[in-house]
Amino acid sequence: MKSFFFLLCSLLANAMLAQERPIGIFQDYADVGSPKFAGATQFNDDTQTYTLKGAGYNIWFARDEFQYAYKKLKGDFILTADFEFVGAGTDPHRKIGWMIRESKDDNAAHVTATAHGDGLTVLQWRMLKGAFMRDPEDEIFPTKKNYQIIQVERVGKKIIMRAAHRGEPLQVIGSVTLDHLKDELLAGLFICSHNPDVVEEARVWNVRIDQPVAENYNPYKEGFIGCRLEVMNVWDGKRKVIRESTGRFEAPNWMPVGQKLLFNEGGSLYKIPVNGGTPEKLNTDFANRNNNDHGISFDGKMLAISHHRDGLPGGGSTVYVLPLEGGTPKQITDKTPSYWHGWSPNGKDVVYVGQRDGKVYDIYKKSIGGGEEIQLTQNKDTHVDGPEYSPDGKYIYYNGNQSGTMQLWRMKPDGTAKEQLTFDEYNNWFPHISPDGKWIVFISFPPDINVNDHPSYKRVMLRLMGVNGGAPRVIAYLYGGQGSINVPSWSPDSKYIAFVSNSGK
Repeated sequence: MKSFFFLLCSLLANAMLAQERPIGIFQDYADVGSPKFAGATQFNDDTQTYTLKGAGYNIWFARDEFQYAYKKLKGDFILTADFEFVGAGTDPHRKIGWMIRESKDDNAAHVTATAHGDGLTVLQWRMLKGAFMRDPEDEIFPTKKNYQIIQVERVGKKIIMRAAHRGEPLQVIGSVTLDHLKDELLAGLFICSHNPDVVEEARVWNVRIDQPVAENYNPYKEGFIGCRLEVMNVWDGKRKVIRESTGRFEAPNWMPVGQKLLFNEGGSLYKIPVNGGTPEKLNTDFANRNNNDHGISFDGKMLAISHHRDGLPGGGSTVYVLPLEGGTPKQITDKTPSYWHGWSPNGKDVVYVGQRDGKVYDIYKKSIGGGEEIQLTQNKDTHVDGPEYSPDGKYIYYNGNQSGTMQLWRMKPDGTAKEQLTFDEYNNWFPHISPDGKWIVFISFPPDINVNDHPSYKRVMLRLMGVNGGAPRVIAYLYGGQGSINVPSWSPDSKYIAFVSNSGK
């Protein structure tokens, strides 16, 4: 009987040891290859930062030793994060980065996107279980770069590594095609000290795992399949997810005082605390088909919305205004479609884009007190969008494709003195001016996106630029697009922005 009791205890203990220990977005963490000193992974829920500690002789030859935080993934995916070592370190070849791996066996096939302690950044791999990894001299990789942002994308059997310094676009570091790669893999963060007698430490933040849809995916026909509401400190680049959904919500506005965000979901508008919580529906009375073009007046008293009326051209999007605390909307525009984008600083006018008589979109403004709409652009075969006043009222900023790609422009409030502000290969949309009047945040789509389109589920960037132009710098890399940052989303103190990223399937 005693032997049975001890056997039962042993089995229960082993079962407990085998249980997963979820941490952050990962399913488990563990040492692979039995390093001499145990490693660990911690997660700070307030900052959404991972701290990894790990030892290990190396990740090389026919076997590996390291600390690993991972989850199981199938199909294609995009892994993105910011990495940094803690402390000066012992061995210049200590390693951190992303790893995709067929199992936790110490000799498993794997691909690692690796940043070394001396700055060397390279894609490395073991093609088959038990095989030797190739000598680095056989690979093509950059010199020592000290990249902070590392991204890995799987497309079928091909693995692509990208990296960037903070503020710069991602660039391809390397790629490899592994024909025998399994569909289900482990994917996660790793650290290896490259010295069996040393434990190294690293911090990792802005950790995102996205599972992309097909390039021709149409969410309006096939359904929207996941998004996150994020808040980011513009000046240090650190992001925090405050809400996730398998459905669709869009376009956060930062509300006055800075304690809540406003977003649209399912045709309604909701408020949510900036640190997350339960959304609270805003009363918009009959307006129950609101799209992602909505925003708050400069004095914080009024809300503009774009609600769809039935049986009208272009889906019937119409601009209305109502008190910010909710109420019955007042109709502003008669002609459709009309999509709101900005308030005048004095709260008397709204600016919006509209399509008239089936022609191209132009920018219009109209008094909320009534009267005729005033056309500010006259386009024949080009497209404009996203008009927004500067806080001082001197300019209206917008995006237009007059140069052949979608770029940022500004003009005076009467439509004169049009001036192009960005000049690059990206398609740049939706300029949002900081409340202090100094900065523009906007979204940049890749060059291969149709110049007149801003779709969801794409690899895009959020960029920052001075209001008078200059060289933009990247502040966020995300899988997103339509609905991410269509409307003004700065915090009142000009330190933070809010946006929506697509989390994929």
